[in-house]
This record gives sequence, structure tokens and C-alpha cells, in this order.
Amino acid sequence: MSTVRDVVVTGLGATTPLGGDVDSTWAAALAGESGARTLENDWAEKYGIPVTFAAQIKVAPDQVLPRPEIKRMDPSAQYAIIATREAWADAGSPEVDPERLGAVVSSGIGGIWTTLDAWDTLQERGARRVLPMTVPMLMPNSPTAYVELEIGAQAGAHALVSACASGAEAIGYGIEMIRSGRADVVVAGGTEAALHPMPLAAFAASRTLSLRNDDPQGASRPYDSDRDGFVLGEGSGIVVLESAEHAAARGARVYARLAGVGLSSDAYHITSPDPDGRGQIAAMRRAVENAGIGYQDVVHLNAHATSTKVGDLTETRSVRTLLGSDADHVALSATKSMTGHLLGGAGALETIFTIKALADRKAPPTINVANPDPELDLDLVRDVPRDLPAGDVAAINNSFGFGGHNVALVATSV
Repeated sequence: MSTVRDVVVTGLGATTPLGGDVDSTWAAALAGESGARTLENDWAEKYGIPVTFAAQIKVAPDQVLPRPEIKRMDPSAQYAIIATREAWADAGSPEVDPERLGAVVSSGIGGIWTTLDAWDTLQERGARRVLPMTVPMLMPNSPTAYVELEIGAQAGAHALVSACASGAEAIGYGIEMIRSGRADVVVAGGTEAALHPMPLAAFAASRTLSLRNDDPQGASRPYDSDRDGFVLGEGSGIVVLESAEHAAARGARVYARLAGVGLSSDAYHITSPDPDGRGQIAAMRRAVENAGIGYQDVVHLNAHATSTKVGDLTETRSVRTLLGSDADHVALSATKSMTGHLLGGAGALETIFTIKALADRKAPPTINVANPDPELDLDLVRDVPRDLPAGDVAAINNSFGFGGHNVALVATSV
């Protein structure tokens, strides 16, 4: 394996439909639990929304954050701050020159609750009742701005937006900040809080959501012949990235190296992936080359796998085309079957899953695959975790977004 391993992960944080932190989320994932459940509201009846379930965050922010913080943050920023505090503490709250500390936290949708609540207030109560903090709460860079303030980052704070690839691209940008010499430490990841009736109705209208209202926990079923769409989720995943030298100098515990970043765009369609998978193949190939490893080193892949008819198999064909016979020894996991689809938070959470898989040598399961699609020709980890081999190995995390955004990250063991 190559020498391009200068960026390591020293801290992890999350709040998800499976748990309020990384440990509880990872334990639930290894146990094959689903975070999807019927919504306890009247949205379906009131608005005629055909979907009555989603993967809501398991621990509400008001159980973690003080009321003054909640009042000045959109839920998307609340989730990011909760995950950031866990990740920062997990990294040992490193002492860093502020000018060598960065933040990159992305969201695919942004402050949708704040935006629509403000519009309702304007219509119903007039302009004087619109909150003065509305703009800082709704702006898509609000989560990364609050993270920057939280940790005192002065090397730069960024919010890349690439739909469902946003969280992974944020981590990739953080890696490049360290590689380029701009920063020694970067807090990076994604967040999303879009469980609002309007996005739910819009995704339903696009026919991308599962309609299994009678079985929420069995609704997200990647690679199953009867899959009918994804389950909308919410939450945040944050990682602390650090140069290997900086981490070693302070004796930090290292989970894994983030050794490869691959980016591409399809230039094909605003929502559908290129059926030939050219962009996906390019992103994965660039990530592997960037990491300086061989295809034979890859033992695990956390797939984007949203549980849509077209998307799942396009990705698996891309993996097979790129890796060839080396794909036979890759343990494939589709963790959205448990978490739902966190949109801009998905790639960050799944990067954490990929890192944990390497650190613990356990590939998480894919649940709800009762009738595997006959076109699936990869080694899918079903129902129970799979042990990963010892030694120097690598794993890929794929994230793809509307607009043809493709991001692949390669993690290697330590």
C-alpha cells in the first residue's frame, strides 16, 4: 500500500435515528436495528402526504442542548453541534493554533424548518413578527458557522452543497485542507433536518420514497427485488481530521487514515445517475489512486444504496466494472437500510460507519433483503455483521447526489 496516508481520524461524533452518539448508533447498526417509525403527527391527514413514516432522530436536541442554544439554531445546526461536541471530546479536545484549525460542515437542504416557519409567520402574523435571527438560522452555512464558533476555527469554515453527497464531500474538502497545508486539524461532516411536511411531500411526489406505511422498519430494503424507494432520515455525523504528524506529536488515538478522495460529476441528468456509471466509476478510481492502494487491498464498501430501483444496481455494476474479480472479496454494506437516508448527513455518517468497520474489523449488516435482486453480483453482508480480515486493508465509502455529484472516500486501517 502507498504512502498517501497523511490524514487520520482522531474523533467521531453523531446523532442519528439509531442513537444519540456514535457508540449507541454503531451498536444498533451492528444489531441490525431500524430507526424508521410511524410519525406521530397529522401531516398525512392534514396535507394528503402519502408517506406516514420516516427515520427521526432518536434523541431530541432539547434533551442535550440548553434552550437558549436551541432558540438561535435551526435543527440542522443543532444536530451538527451535538455531533461536534462528541467528536471534539472524543479526539481529546486538542489544543490547536486557531489559524491551523478548520471547519467544513455541509447540508443538502439547509435550514428548511426555519425558512418555512418564517414564511408561515410572515403570512399569518406579519413582517414585524419574523425573528431577527431568521437569516443566520436558515443560511446553508449556518451549521459550519456554529461549529467554527464552537471550536474557534480560523483556518476557514466551509459549507459545500452537493445534495446527498454533501457530507462526504465536506470530509474530502477537510482532507485537502490538511494536505495543502492550510490546517493541522479540521472538524468535518454533514447534517440534515428535513423531516418537515413540505420536503416529505416533495420527495413523495418525485416517487423516490418508499410507501410501505404498514411496515416502516422494513421499508428501506437496498438490493431487494421488492424495493420501492428510500426512507427519509435526519441527523448528523462529524469527524475530527488531523495531520498524522500533529496527531502523533500529541499522542492521539487514531481510528483510521482517510487516504483517498475521488470526485466526479455525471453531466447526465438532474436526478438520475448515468446508467453506465461512468461518474461513479471515475470517483472510486480516483479515490483508490489518490490513496495509493491497489484494488486487492479493498475489503469493504459502504454503498450509497438508497433502496431505489435504478440507483442500487447502477452502483453495484460500477463497483464490479472498476474492481473486476477483486470485487469478490469486498464485503458490501448498505446501512441506509437501518438509518434511512440522511441526505446531506448521509455521507458523513456512512464515513463514520466505514471508519468503525475498519477499527473494529466488523462490516455492518444490510437488513430487509428477503429476496435479493438477481442482478446483484456482489458479496452483500446480510442481517448480521461480517468479520473483516486482519492486516493492512482498505474500505470505500460512496456518496452520490442529485445533480450527478459523485464522491468516494477511501479509508485505510492503522
